[in-house]
Amino acid sequence: MNSMKLQGIFVPNVTPFDKSGGIIEEALADLVDYWLDAGVSGLVVNASTGEGPLLSREERQRIIELVLSLVDGRGLVIAGTGAIGTRETVELTRDALDLGADAALVSTPFFFRPTNDELIKHFNELNGAVDLPLIFYNVPKFTGYTVAPSVVDQISKGCNNVVGIKDSSGSPSAMAENIRLFGDRINVLSGAADMTLPTLAMGGKGAILAVANIVPDVCVSLYRATVVGNLKEAGRLQLIISYVNKVVVRERPMVAAVKAVISFRGFNAGIPRRPLRSLSYEEASEVKEELKVLNII
Repeated sequence: MNSMKLQGIFVPNVTPFDKSGGIIEEALADLVDYWLDAGVSGLVVNASTGEGPLLSREERQRIIELVLSLVDGRGLVIAGTGAIGTRETVELTRDALDLGADAALVSTPFFFRPTNDELIKHFNELNGAVDLPLIFYNVPKFTGYTVAPSVVDQISKGCNNVVGIKDSSGSPSAMAENIRLFGDRINVLSGAADMTLPTLAMGGKGAILAVANIVPDVCVSLYRATVVGNLKEAGRLQLIISYVNKVVVRERPMVAAVKAVISFRGFNAGIPRRPLRSLSYEEASEVKEELKVLNII
């Protein structure tokens, strides 16, 4: 199964919620068309930007089902299934398989920090329990620890279902080591916007980016420019993506800021689910002002 191709830009899509915390399905439908029309390769539902950890198991199932019907074969649908424990991760990943997702994005367990040996056993058990392509998700921002490329190498060698990694560490040296160790065997994707061009230039296959919710066209153009070797244009686009990332992800509460900017662009992204909050009027005005220089809103 290691041969599955994951290339291009993927959107870890937001989940639009109303004031009571319900999912606004028609708003999600409009956004799915917007992202796919921009040329993204697929969507990643129930991930961190989609507030996955705040969703019930039933809500996760509904979103997978809904997005699969909305995408209707126009791109891949990957489900975020990482959980605090192995049993819960297996359950969520089995749900993704049963509903027809193309792959699962599996963050490493959080709260309790596993040893490398425990992490390897966790993925071995998942690999043996569910026959679905798995993308290893290294996201120290949310788990509190990073996983060394050598450990991911061991996991990918021992788990035939592991088809890729999303590395959100933002470390150029870790990304280089990922690609050196296993880039010819599994798909290496950047989860850090600033690392998109470096990842592609070193031989990575693409990226899963929160900012692709907002500027999917710019992200796709960067990917396409790099593939054809137009590094000058790719560099120009990387500057735009990094600036958007700075304003929306690095300097603000990510979910709130991404949803605010989507609304500036004329779509309904809803509001974050508590305990997350929306941007204040002042914060939203600052973001709008800072992004005006790019003419994207």
